[in-house]
Amino acid sequence: MEHQALLDATNLLCPEPVMMLHVEMRKLLAKDVLKVIATDPSTTRDIPKFCQFLGHNLIKREQEGDIYYYWIEKKEA
Repeated sequence: MEHQALLDATNLLCPEPVMMLHVEMRKLLAKDVLKVIATDPSTTRDIPKFCQFLGHNLIKREQEGDIYYYWIEKKEA
């Protein structure tokens, strides 16, 4: 899936992936897509809640073994 930015949060544990996600989302323009790669299983709970709380669109998520992938579209201002 097409994305404008990438956040590699592999080998980071809660709360670091979500903290980094917050910083990266601020850098994007509205409707840009950020791809997140993570290895912390808590991201399966934390990232959807982050998106819901802040109004961003979690377009897609996948898991391959112990690696989690998320595509998040930044909300419009």
